Amino acid sequence: MNIRRLLITLCVLVLAGCASVNTPYQRPSAALINASTAQEALVYGDTPQFAKDAPPALWWQLYHDPVLNDLVEQAIRANTDLRVAKANIARAAAGLEISEDAARPQTNLQAGAAYERLSAEEELHPGKPFPNERVYTMSASVSYQLDLFGQIDASIKASRTDVDAAKAAYDATLITVVAETTRAYLDACSASREIGVAERQVELQRQSTDLTQKLFSAGRGISLDVTRSATQQDQVASTVPLLRAQRELALLRLNALLGRPSSETLPEAGACTHEPTLSEPIPVGDGAQLLARRPDVRRAELELKAATLRIGVAKGDLYPKIVFGASVGSTGLQDNFLKNDTFKFFLGPLISWQFPNRARVYGAIHGAEAQTDAAFARFDGVVLTALRETSSALAVYSRDLERHRLLESARDKALVAAKDSESLYASGRQGYFPVLDANRVLIQTEQTLASSQSRIASDQVQLFLALGGGWEGNDRQDELHASSAHP
Repeated sequence: MNIRRLLITLCVLVLAGCASVNTPYQRPSAALINASTAQEALVYGDTPQFAKDAPPALWWQLYHDPVLNDLVEQAIRANTDLRVAKANIARAAAGLEISEDAARPQTNLQAGAAYERLSAEEELHPGKPFPNERVYTMSASVSYQLDLFGQIDASIKASRTDVDAAKAAYDATLITVVAETTRAYLDACSASREIGVAERQVELQRQSTDLTQKLFSAGRGISLDVTRSATQQDQVASTVPLLRAQRELALLRLNALLGRPSSETLPEAGACTHEPTLSEPIPVGDGAQLLARRPDVRRAELELKAATLRIGVAKGDLYPKIVFGASVGSTGLQDNFLKNDTFKFFLGPLISWQFPNRARVYGAIHGAEAQTDAAFARFDGVVLTALRETSSALAVYSRDLERHRLLESARDKALVAAKDSESLYASGRQGYFPVLDANRVLIQTEQTLASSQSRIASDQVQLFLALGGGWEGNDRQDELHASSAHP
């Protein structure tokens, strides 16, 4: 009769299992990523310097610079931040293994030996001490929990989502490392180019100083002209050490990104005298492509999915847990080792249920729901950040290109003015001060133009970083993720 009641109870519980806590994840309809304004063309992205195609995965190859390509490859292999991100994937994979183990039969082996004496009082035999005995115990057991309500399955899915989120975090780190490596290389090249510009300006100013000295020696000038020209020459020369420091700092950053000590040299990068440029409009795509491409958006949604699944894990404690188990063992005096009367066994189900005390379970459920709300808010926040960063990068790049064109026009005009002023001075039709002023304007304009070109190179990297490419087309990523999951 008892067995019949137990079977009836089990059938009821199995039927109740239809109300599983493991519900499929669905992206919230109110998520900002679903908004039509987030899926449309990017703000400031409809100008001629941008193409409507999606950016290529290996965007740095648009520069057609083999040195840059090699540096990026080195950074991907050796960067320390990527090593940390890879270890985080392995840690998440270990958590998945633990969750998956709960769905398998659990086994346990125990064995022990002791020299003991039982308490006569405890055994209700006062007045006659028990003898000292050598005893042993050994047992083997196996158990399996029925996942009637999907709690274990929800836990496995949440852990698997954690692994995917760790992979997305790796990809986000990867695009940052690639972008910073490209930026450091371009900064070093830009600084070298600006050093060249400054050194040419110093040489031109030196020639002007020599000319004023000759004119003064010939009685056609005054010593003040020589002093002014020499002063301006020193002022121009003073910019060179600062530019050299900028180049050295860029090379040091590059070393760190490549996982190298600062003492190591980078002859190929150090020999660059002009940063590579893009020969075609930058492909930017639209909002839908951007949000599908950026790993931080993918990671945020995966974290929302994992948090949602863990609500089901918490709700699983509202229902009974049924564990089928079996054990066999032998306990007795060592002199009677494995004799028939020392054996024992157990076979049957074990039902546990936190009832009627439910406050702790409901507290865990409410905590999981709050975590999900926070993850939802972070997901929306990451989407907003992605759109803002990209639109900002597009706006800055567009305005800096416009500024650069104006600076080129100003430089051309300043060059004409400087040549005319020198001709007038050489013919004795004016003093040297107008020449000095015209040269000063020309030098300042050329320096500003050189700095503007460096800024544009940095803007390009910032735009590519905001666009979020650089991981999806790398054939090694699946291998890296696989090796991280199974170190």
